[in-house]
Amino acid sequence: MRIAPAIILLFAGPATASAQAEPAPASSDGPPSAFAEGMRWLSDLMRVEVGDNSTRQIVASFGILLAALVLRKAVLVFAFASLRKVARRTSWKYDDKLIQMLESPISTLVLVVGFFLAITTLTLPVGVDLFVLRAFQAATLTVVFWAFLRFVELISDVMAETAREKEMAIYHFIPLLKKAARVFLVIIGVILVIQNLGYSVGSLLTGLGIGGLAVALAAQESLGNFFGSVSIAADRPFKVGDWIQVGDKVDGDVEEVGLRSTRVRTWAKSQLTIPNKVLANEIIENWSRMPKRRVKQVVGVSYETSPEDMEGLVDDIRQLLREDPDVHQEFILVNFTDFGSSSLDILVYYFTVSTRWLEHMDVRQRINLKIMRAVKARGLSVAFPTRTLYFEGEIARRLSEDQSLEP
Repeated sequence: MRIAPAIILLFAGPATASAQAEPAPASSDGPPSAFAEGMRWLSDLMRVEVGDNSTRQIVASFGILLAALVLRKAVLVFAFASLRKVARRTSWKYDDKLIQMLESPISTLVLVVGFFLAITTLTLPVGVDLFVLRAFQAATLTVVFWAFLRFVELISDVMAETAREKEMAIYHFIPLLKKAARVFLVIIGVILVIQNLGYSVGSLLTGLGIGGLAVALAAQESLGNFFGSVSIAADRPFKVGDWIQVGDKVDGDVEEVGLRSTRVRTWAKSQLTIPNKVLANEIIENWSRMPKRRVKQVVGVSYETSPEDMEGLVDDIRQLLREDPDVHQEFILVNFTDFGSSSLDILVYYFTVSTRWLEHMDVRQRINLKIMRAVKARGLSVAFPTRTLYFEGEIARRLSEDQSLEP
């Protein structure tokens, strides 16, 4: 096996020439010099066979390995150090991270190539040389995919930063997309490595397909959750931080969207883990996407209220709603609507500008206090359930006589 012919010929060429040439006769002028003796001894030493490999091949293999280690150190100390200095001068902050991410894969690739060249300078047994070649291809592909995974991670960070600055809805789903990309790349990398090791990927996939139905049936819940997460990422019905309600049991803030499930923090501070398959098939009410928040209530005043006072009170409530800066002015409805069982009912219907629950409740409380003051200013009272009893006949006569006898 000679995969590095230039390196081998570099060391093997002089040895062949020296083996074919006759040793030079000693000078007739005197004994051979120490230098000539040393060169002859070194030449004899390099022709010694150690197993199937000569000393020359072993020394060459060790030299290549040593050169690989030195080159790796030089790449780390000089090349990447220079790149980091250049990156510090640029305004783009991700070039520093890119250099840091590629440092380990590139240095590892230098070692892999060095080990491979060092081994190929030796005479290997039949079959071992093919194994070494395939192992080198597999190791090289692994390092390349390692670097590519880190590059994809950098791209995900750039996309997340851009989406966050532009307030894009996809920002909260980028971690989900990053996980899916990692899984996809790992699967592709494993398939290519197996193929380069000499195995038939087609037959392997065919064999997996025979049991694929059983695996699919066993993992149908997991597959359903995965496709549910894909559906959530495509439709984007909510994002991390949104307040959602799903049915009667799920009501809280979204904390994390994963490949299998979504975590929601309820108002009681418990954490719900909901399979994405369930979320994909349910009606999701996203309270955080309301442009305004509704208030609908009925204010009841007593039946002693005159028509003039009722009309004036309705106008007062309309006016205080229009003067409040936290009330949405697009739609305000205040009308005397019903004769209730124990009150005259005024329908008050408006929207708050803020959709946040606490801010909404503060605005609602402030409006209610203003309504109470408006009712009191007109000398009216808020009605409460009352009952009036009328007595007739003997009972009414006796009650009236008793009252007349009182001092």
